[in-house]
Amino acid sequence: MSTASPKQQEPKVQVIRMYAAREEIYPREIKGRFTNLRWLCVWLTQIVFYGLPWLAWNGRQAVLFDLAARKFYLFGLVLWPQDFIYLAALLIICAYGLFLFTAVAGRLWCGYACPQTVYTEIFMWVERKIEGNRSARMRLDKQPWSVEKVARKSAKHFAWGLIALWTGFTFVGYFTPVRTLLGEAASLGLGPWEWFWVLFYGFATYGNAGWMREQVCKYMCPYARFQSSMFDKDTMIVTYDTERGEPRGPRAKSATGSGLGSCIDCSMCVQVCPTGIDIRNGLQYDCIGCGACIDACDIVMDKVGQPRGLIRYATENALTNKWSARQAFRRVLRPRVLIYTSILLAIVLAFMFSLATRTPLKVDVLRDRGAMGREVEDGMIENVYRLQIMNTDERGHAFRIKVKGIDGITLATPDVVDVQGTATRGVPVRVRVPHGAGKAGSNKIAFEVEAVDEERLEVKEKAVFIVPR
Repeated sequence: MSTASPKQQEPKVQVIRMYAAREEIYPREIKGRFTNLRWLCVWLTQIVFYGLPWLAWNGRQAVLFDLAARKFYLFGLVLWPQDFIYLAALLIICAYGLFLFTAVAGRLWCGYACPQTVYTEIFMWVERKIEGNRSARMRLDKQPWSVEKVARKSAKHFAWGLIALWTGFTFVGYFTPVRTLLGEAASLGLGPWEWFWVLFYGFATYGNAGWMREQVCKYMCPYARFQSSMFDKDTMIVTYDTERGEPRGPRAKSATGSGLGSCIDCSMCVQVCPTGIDIRNGLQYDCIGCGACIDACDIVMDKVGQPRGLIRYATENALTNKWSARQAFRRVLRPRVLIYTSILLAIVLAFMFSLATRTPLKVDVLRDRGAMGREVEDGMIENVYRLQIMNTDERGHAFRIKVKGIDGITLATPDVVDVQGTATRGVPVRVRVPHGAGKAGSNKIAFEVEAVDEERLEVKEKAVFIVPR
């Protein structure tokens, strides 16, 4: 017979939290080759992003996605809704490029060029300039509110807000001519949608880079979740050499024969990590591959008189088999990488060839269904059509219209029309054939539209000519 009390017999309740509360991360500033490379990417991406809308080309904005006019301007290239295939091809190229780079060298995009990484770096730089280094920021957050704390926090958020608003303004400047947009903004005359997108994109930048930071990479970005499907044992990733580093522990620089590994357990690799992970625990989906821990560890190794490379870019096979960098590099050209490269190269070549041979002239033929075919003077049979001539070239052209397919077929309307650059013109066309020409019912014909001043601009479109029974 059990003698346990009722309280002892009650089952214990275990609470499992599905979402851990965020702990504030204070990344330490570090210098090194990978930090310099990351800042180089920050400068390059922001010069391109902020500078492109202000670049002029042929008297217009060089890069402009004019949704109202349904035209995309990319330097000398003008794309219309009918050219959507090029946008789809560009997205496919970006996807396969991401697959290829990930298979070869892990999350290079995340660590160096992702907008989340770039703007987080910018915002953290502002934070360090206003609030101080890591220790100063931690002390400031623990202090009670004071005039100095309010002033520093306000200055930081004000600077973040200015950067975010300018980023939102620049983003909208890709869809509305940026010089026009600047004049409207100066007079507070922006339209409702322009206001919405400037504020929305600015708020997203402020929230993601200023507040959420690593939370975006951990929980919102899908790339972190499926990256493992693109990794293998020959993928170059940020790794900790466990065999060399363990057992870890502090020691004097002159200490020898202590039985400890190279890692002195200084936690510098954790302090500089923007996502707050410990790379010594192995590969984690939180790691964005930025290399900050490598720079920090190399500095520490220099100070304690140990060789660099305790934390480094390496592959799992390279660590297991103790390969040199040259031996690991030889494994780059493996089947997965070759397949990705072949597909990507084929798509890029097809994309470039299609753009190079693209004819900046499109024609749509619409037959007037209200008049199936009628007899006019001299017994001629007439059909009426409407030709939509789209000149995607930035220069205006005169186009000659021809029609073929039936003996004696002619145009009863002018055969030369002018179409301005990047414009569409609807042209009514009356086509006639002699009595007795063609068979009763539908007859196949073809319209030919060619530029008078440029032979390469020529398009043929099929149509149907109706002869009454």
